Amino acid sequence: MKAFTKLDAKLAPLPLANIDTDQIIPKQFLKTVEREGLARGLFYDFRFDPEGKEKPDFVLNRPEYKSAGVLVTGDNFGCGSSREHAPWALMDFGISCVVATSFADIFYNNCFQNGLLPVVLKADEVEALMDEAKGGNHMVTVDLEAQTVVSPSGKTFGFQIDANRKEKMLKGLDAIGETLQAALDIDVFESKRALDRPWLEDA
Repeated sequence: MKAFTKLDAKLAPLPLANIDTDQIIPKQFLKTVEREGLARGLFYDFRFDPEGKEKPDFVLNRPEYKSAGVLVTGDNFGCGSSREHAPWALMDFGISCVVATSFADIFYNNCFQNGLLPVVLKADEVEALMDEAKGGNHMVTVDLEAQTVVSPSGKTFGFQIDANRKEKMLKGLDAIGETLQAALDIDVFESKRALDRPWLEDA
């Protein structure tokens, strides 16, 4: 998993509440367990018309928000089913951070397991970011170490994050990576077990 430290990126506003995981990545794109190639399905029904043509008025289709790396959106983002493809699709599209007033629990947890930073800010702070993102300057800075979001105009908003999750994100550790940190201890345990209980090796 790629470490998340500090991100300077375009900010795209999506002022909608209760965006569920089927809207983030519709079910027809869940036929793969690969993390690449899911960008095509991200917000598919928002981005494309029934003929598969881009809707020019959708925020991520607009030229000024192309290559956005941060999404600021409404309350309860990521509700619905628990599909891990949702954070995969966002990241494959190039979005590394989502800012909202709240997230669905399972989606929130999945984000940390995949290197996507979910940032919770107060309602007035999210609204301020939304307003600024609609202006001419779309660049924002998200600093995980400092736990701050700096708006296009230079306003700084602090956010809270669990210390353990923060450390894993900074080091780029998912569940497997965290386990491998104890690889030496695991090898010692396995070697000792093989000597103490050799009959288990034949099981």
